[in-house]
Amino acid sequence: MADHYEVLGVARDATADEIKKAYRRLARQLHPDVNPGADASERFKSVTHAYDVLSDAKQRDNYDRGGNGRSGGGFDAGNFGNFGDIFETFFGGGGTSRGPKSRRDRGQDALIRVELDLDEIIFGTHRDLEVDTAVLCASCSGTCCQPGTAPVTCDICHGTGSIQRAVRSLLGNVMTSSPCGSCRGYGTIIATPCVTCQGQGRVRARRTVPVDIPAGVDTGLRLQMPGSGEAGPAGGPNGDLYLEMKVRHHDVFSRDGDDLLATLEVPMTDAILGTTATVKALDGDIEVEVRAGVQSAEVITIKERGVTRLRGNGRGDLKIGVHVATPTRLDHKERELIEAFAARHKSPAPTLSAVQQGLFSKLRDRFRG
Repeated sequence: MADHYEVLGVARDATADEIKKAYRRLARQLHPDVNPGADASERFKSVTHAYDVLSDAKQRDNYDRGGNGRSGGGFDAGNFGNFGDIFETFFGGGGTSRGPKSRRDRGQDALIRVELDLDEIIFGTHRDLEVDTAVLCASCSGTCCQPGTAPVTCDICHGTGSIQRAVRSLLGNVMTSSPCGSCRGYGTIIATPCVTCQGQGRVRARRTVPVDIPAGVDTGLRLQMPGSGEAGPAGGPNGDLYLEMKVRHHDVFSRDGDDLLATLEVPMTDAILGTTATVKALDGDIEVEVRAGVQSAEVITIKERGVTRLRGNGRGDLKIGVHVATPTRLDHKERELIEAFAARHKSPAPTLSAVQQGLFSKLRDRFRG
């Protein structure tokens, strides 16, 4: 059983960097593409296995305490490697490399909550949103390298991103492929990383995203902005930006689908005689005709003064529920006038009738009816 430290030619207290340098030096000498001899192939397998053990802190600690660290010969469950490699070997892969992986990857999606006032959703609005996100590094333009430099081909895997080796198993010798420990499977090495982004190709920054919010949105609705999310690593494509809408409460108006609802308080005299009222809507003043004899909970509908439809043409309606206000404090003269009116207008005596809903319940039912 060969000692892993002796195989790599390093001391037992060697640092991780010293172990990596020793492995790279030996791998360049013994790689099958450089040295096709049978002895070199066996040594290359031993060197690679030794490096796999000693480059992993947990495995190295176990090995130093007397754990199994055999580098060939006999049955070793660890020599089976990844079951995916064995299946690939027998069912179509043949142990061939799938090629190096790319450093470029898609950026993450981002979610922002946008609060709107009710009047902003009638016709839509524009917002310039400040977003804290990942953006493309201006120094290296996503290459991850210092300006004027470029990634170099890995001299261990020669750009393939993987190392192939024969592994002894119950099925015989099986060719397996594992990511190159030197370049981590990328096939290239960034010798001089960009100091601005630390070799990531992107940095954190605040940027302004202009957004045209359409009319008719409602609380909970999400708008998708493709390509406006975080920049991907190494110049990869941006993710998407999602805007989640929240419409603030309004003290006067409420929303029911595309309709706006409001309540108009009418003095008793105006309810009897009729009147014209000017009310301030969300998009300008409106003249409201109150007919003589109007009753509480009646609904006056103003066409096309509601919310613009999100998917369609036109607008909803403004529905105004009437609330007749009865005076509670009368002076002597006012009371005499009311009593005279009551004497001239003989009303039937109060009687029991069907259960009456509260004003707002009646308004709600009539609004929706």
